[in-house]
Amino acid sequence: MSETALTSNGQMTLPKAAREHLRFKAGDRLGVIVEEGRMMLIALMLHIDDLCTLLPTTRLRTSAKQIREYVRTRAAQRR
Repeated sequence: MSETALTSNGQMTLPKAAREHLRFKAGDRLGVIVEEGRMMLIALMLHIDDLCTLLPTTRLRTSAKQIREYVRTRAAQRR
């Protein structure tokens, strides 16, 4: 567990190891949730590398035309 201190202005510095692990950089936005005596910080901005890890890997290749057709079909189904 890392440790940080609160300044008289209510500010704190995130430990370097945590910032590096989560790839936070200056200007990134964080959400704050307080529940049951705990404070949680939630990243409000994702890096493109993080988004890529959310997508399933596949060996199939899809053309731009196929993607557009799929999007049109799904949009039509929602109407």
